[in-house]
Amino acid sequence: MPPSRLIDLASCDLGGVCIDKTEIYKRLPHRYEFQVLDGFVHASKETRSAVAFADINPDAWWVRGHVEGRPLLPGVVMLEMAAQASAILSGIVTGSNRFLGFGAVDRCKFRGAVTPPARLYILVLDVEDRPRRVVSDTQGVCDDKLVFEARITGMAM
Repeated sequence: MPPSRLIDLASCDLGGVCIDKTEIYKRLPHRYEFQVLDGFVHASKETRSAVAFADINPDAWWVRGHVEGRPLLPGVVMLEMAAQASAILSGIVTGSNRFLGFGAVDRCKFRGAVTPPARLYILVLDVEDRPRRVVSDTQGVCDDKLVFEARITGMAM
């Protein structure tokens, strides 16, 4: 049985954007194919929570080669999306613009497939935020189904 959602999407304005792609990548150094997030519909310092989204398009760079005839969003790309969303939330919570690199992925389960066209929501809850380490619980939701969950650890670099 899947776990409950970290954040109730019904409490978010899914049609609104509180942080757009331009602002995300002013805060993060990722470029080109690794600008994987399209925006945030929720980000709160008080609740230490955020909801990012990625629009999964049929012309994405990975579509041609990741399962010919049935493109599946790679799980590692979903984890990259979760890590980037976690880094943005950490910056909001701490007011810091430090660079976070992957430290660990724990408790990871993939529960469903994401195929284009789709919108994937990345739910993030800041669990621990220290000067050198950040831990976030994350989930991916597509078409109202939980498609992955993972605990992401970021290390200040």
